[in-house]
Amino acid sequence: MVEFWADWCPPCKMIAPILEEIAAEYADRLTVAKINGDDHTEIVTRYGIMGFPTMQLFRDGEVVHRIVGARSKRRLLAELDGHF
Repeated sequence: MVEFWADWCPPCKMIAPILEEIAAEYADRLTVAKINGDDHTEIVTRYGIMGFPTMQLFRDGEVVHRIVGARSKRRLLAELDGHF
């Protein structure tokens, strides 16, 4: 899963520790990466990111699920259920 974020984004700061927990708990099934959208505008444009935070779940190089905005850990895991 890739999180697109920005330094100036309060929801990004709110979800960061949640994503760290998920990355640790599901390390055997999920890799969580972060891309600073301000530093990598070409990647943001390529994937059509319109707001931060946006999480995209990839499988075999293809986006299989997209989540826009901060979520509680429970809600985020519920949205990802069945993907990993």
